Amino acid sequence: MATRASTKPGSRTSSGFEYVFPAIRGVQAGREFYVSMCPLRLIPKIFLFDDEELAAEVRAQRVLNKGRLPALAKYILDNPDDYVFSALTASVDGEMAFESIHDEGPGMRAGQIRIPMDARFLINDGQHRRGAIELALRENPDLGDETIAVVFFHDAGLARCQQMFADLNRHAVRPPRSIGVLYDHRDEDSALVRLLVLRSSVFTGNVEMEKSTLSSSSRKLFTLSALYFATQSLLQGIELEGQEEAVALAQAFWETIDATIPEWRLVRERKLSAPEIRRDFIHSHGIALHALGRLGNALLRESKSPKDWKPRLTPLERVDWSRANQDWAGRAIVAGRVSKNHQNVTLTVNYLRHHLRLPLGAEEQRVEEAYVRGDE
Repeated sequence: MATRASTKPGSRTSSGFEYVFPAIRGVQAGREFYVSMCPLRLIPKIFLFDDEELAAEVRAQRVLNKGRLPALAKYILDNPDDYVFSALTASVDGEMAFESIHDEGPGMRAGQIRIPMDARFLINDGQHRRGAIELALRENPDLGDETIAVVFFHDAGLARCQQMFADLNRHAVRPPRSIGVLYDHRDEDSALVRLLVLRSSVFTGNVEMEKSTLSSSSRKLFTLSALYFATQSLLQGIELEGQEEAVALAQAFWETIDATIPEWRLVRERKLSAPEIRRDFIHSHGIALHALGRLGNALLRESKSPKDWKPRLTPLERVDWSRANQDWAGRAIVAGRVSKNHQNVTLTVNYLRHHLRLPLGAEEQRVEEAYVRGDE
C-alpha cells in the first residue's frame, strides 16, 4: 500500500492524497470487488467501527464485544510465527479506481486500486480481528509490517451494508469442539487428552474424535470434547511434573472409574452396543464425565498417592446410572433430556459426593438446597 498525491481531475479527496493498494479484481453478483494485502499498522487507522451508540437499525454491524479482544490479541502475540487470520471484508464509501497492469488477458484482473483518503472504510466482517490487531500492535509494533487480506466492496448504502453483514454471517458454523481439540497443537490439555485416548483401553476406539454430539446409531461411547472438559476438571490445580505424569494420572483415574461401571467394559467386549448404553444410561454422557472429573479432582487434592484415592472410588459401583433412576430427575435429566448446564453438573457432583460420603462445598451446598426447595 502506498500513499500519493492525486492528479486525477474531479477527485473527491480534499487533501489531494489517496491510498493505493495492490489488488486483484473480481466480480460477484454483477458487482466488482477487489482483494488486496494491507499492512497491519494501517488497519486501525483506516477501518472504522460503526457508531455503537446508534440504534441497531441504523448500524451496519453488531456492537463490538470488547471482552473478546484480549484473547484474540494474546493469540497473535503468543504465536508470532504461526498465527492465522482470515480476510477482513470492508465497504468503501468513496471512489475506487482500478488500474490493471494489462489491457487484456489475465493481467486485466491484477493491478492497483486508488481510493481517496477521505473515503470512509466500514468493516462488514472482521471487526473483532481489527480490534485485536490494534491491541496487539500496542504490545508489539513490529507486527505492523505484516499483512492481512482485505476484500473491498463499493458502499452501496446502509441497506446493502446491512444485507452484506447478514449474508456473511448467515451460514457461519462454528466447528464442533471435538475437532477443535483434535486439531489444536498449542493447547496442552488438548495434547494430553489425545494421548489419553491413544493409550487407554477405556477410550481407544470408543471416542468420537470429530463430532461433539453422537447420533443415535453411533458406535462410540464418548466424545472427545466431553473427555477433554472432564479431564481438564480432573487435573485442575494439581501440580504435576510434565505431560507424561499428567497423562499417567488421568489414565489411572479413568481406568479406576471404568472398573466401577461394568457397561463400559461390556461395550468393549461387544456384549452390549454403544447406542443402547447411551440410550439407557447416563454415565457416558458429558455431564457424568464432567462430574466424575470434578469429583476426582477433590479426591486428588486430598490424597497423597493412588493408594489413598483409588479405594475411595469403590462406592461408585453402587450408583444407579440408568435413566430410569428417578434420582436423576431435575438433577441430570430435565424434561426427559440429559442436561449439561453448570447447575446440573454441580447437582450430579453432589449426588456422587453423597455416595462417597464426601461433604459438599459452599457453592455445592447452595445449589443442592435450591434443588431440594424446587427453585428453578
